Amino acid sequence: MKLPFHRDKMTAQETEKDKVVEPFKIQHTESNIIELLSDKLVSILEQVPSHQPIIIICVGTDRSTGDSLGPLVGTQLKKYHLNGIHLYGTLDQPVHAMNLKDTLSSIHDHFTNPFIIAVDACLGQLTSVGCIQVGDGPVKPGAGVNKDLPPVGNMHITGIVNVGGFMEYFVLQNTRLSIVMSMSEVIAKSFQVAISNLSRLTAPTSFARLD
Repeated sequence: MKLPFHRDKMTAQETEKDKVVEPFKIQHTESNIIELLSDKLVSILEQVPSHQPIIIICVGTDRSTGDSLGPLVGTQLKKYHLNGIHLYGTLDQPVHAMNLKDTLSSIHDHFTNPFIIAVDACLGQLTSVGCIQVGDGPVKPGAGVNKDLPPVGNMHITGIVNVGGFMEYFVLQNTRLSIVMSMSEVIAKSFQVAISNLSRLTAPTSFARLD
């Protein structure tokens, strides 16, 4: 059953808003990171029509340190009880390679034209490790370890947790938990600050249990 959703015919101006995300990249250790990242999220979310459901999908698994960024963010977001957000992916109920397709199908069965924000870990250059990126369009989970998974998100937030290019699966397994925890706290807190500043969001967070 789909949740009710009504939308008027899109104008040319609304069509331009489909791509609202300018690339953004910043080290998670910057002194004003919460302010900068939350401001970026506000600038994006305030352009989403009030009748369009916002879904956050935190992709990853707690079975791999580097890949646990998403579930850690989801778990912290759940504790914040954010208004008007539908949340998928926590440490207890992760969204990972085995259930990602089913999760996306369930979302599109229950919501019409949702605005999906994907949160995931990624690998990158040595100088970029520790950076948080915000970008337009979907993230491709599993690409770094040669997994063929569906793309996720109208926009994405990724954390570069380690160096890519060689033995990626091994690298993710041996990523320091400290950096992953720190980045997850920054991302979750930034969401909390951003959403608290959005008047369009008034309903409590909906948390989806994944069987």
